[in-house]
Amino acid sequence: MPFRIVRNDITKMNTEAIVNTANDHVSVGTGCDSAVYKAAGYDELLKYREDNIGFVAEGGAFITPGFKLKAKYIIHAVSPLYMGGDQGEEEKLRSCYRKSLQIAKENGIKSISFPLISTGGFGYPKEEGMRIAVDEINAFLLSNEMDIFLVVFDTKATQLGEKIYPGLEAYIDHNYVKEVREEEYGDAYFSSMRPSEPGYDRYLSNAQMVERRTRRNAEAQKRELSDFSVKSVPPVSAVPKAEKQSFTGSIFKKKKTKDIVLDEALSINESCDEAPFFDFEEQHESKLQERMRHMSDTYSEYLMYLIQERNMENAEVWKRAIVDKKIFSKIKNNVNYHPNKRTALCLCVGAKLNLDESKDLLARAGYALSPCDKTDIIFSYFIENEIYDMIELDIQLEEHGLPCIIS
Repeated sequence: MPFRIVRNDITKMNTEAIVNTANDHVSVGTGCDSAVYKAAGYDELLKYREDNIGFVAEGGAFITPGFKLKAKYIIHAVSPLYMGGDQGEEEKLRSCYRKSLQIAKENGIKSISFPLISTGGFGYPKEEGMRIAVDEINAFLLSNEMDIFLVVFDTKATQLGEKIYPGLEAYIDHNYVKEVREEEYGDAYFSSMRPSEPGYDRYLSNAQMVERRTRRNAEAQKRELSDFSVKSVPPVSAVPKAEKQSFTGSIFKKKKTKDIVLDEALSINESCDEAPFFDFEEQHESKLQERMRHMSDTYSEYLMYLIQERNMENAEVWKRAIVDKKIFSKIKNNVNYHPNKRTALCLCVGAKLNLDESKDLLARAGYALSPCDKTDIIFSYFIENEIYDMIELDIQLEEHGLPCIIS
């Protein structure tokens, strides 16, 4: 797999290049920058930058030798300082990943390790920083081949990575990570923690919010049905004489006589007769015929049809779904192949299906979305609201105490 998240010390990564979070001017910062200079050879690396590089603006990147590191090269990404999010920080951070990957490509580098850029002493929110990293790396891999590692210190981020990427290895122990994290990142790290991480007392998990919203939606639907049942013309005899009412549209009006009640009831029928002409053939015939043509499709055939209909590339789907390429190839090449439910659900997200399409596709593999299953509820919520983000979805499952759906 070309992209993995690992828990390690980036200076010990055995890749052709590592990425360092650098300052814009010639100086050594804290966190990752300090660790890289210390491991590579402080004086040599600093002198090389001073003599050959000089000032580089935020969002830029440059390459140096690795000196004493295992890595042959160090690509230095000039990390943006987080100033609240409205100073162009996101575009600068995305630029760090793009330019670092472009430099690696231009230098023929086949493997590279990234830290979670800017999320330490530079103060960028860690969760958003991870999302940007994954977005940019996956976008690069759509058209390029390279082994890419995202190196994190955080236990929770590593656990998430282990579930997303099979075969993930954690090379160093928890105590080492804790010591290095406190030494190099200090308070800036803890200020960017998710509320559900150890050491942060106040939180309401997003998965609980999903469940709450689902319950509220169900209650709202019940109220709508209840309101609709009221919207029928009540028998005149059932209405108190002083408060007789008839119903027109959605507004109650006080009545004085039975004749007025009958007149308004008749007006409802007359308004129905005046409804605009509905041409089914013009509006829906072609769509219905298209659905009929795929009525007997297997899971594999229907998935390929949906992908083609969206003008999506197969690689785009399995990478967004974070499904192994070999499994996707089995689905594509064997029309009778049925993946497990976890894979099938991930591919619904990867192909950006709506809820009806997802239910239809799952049914062809013998599965259904259960309203009584928490995992299915969360998946349904994400699909229904077009949140096609496997990282965030996996976080919701984990925070709700569920096994992550991603294989």
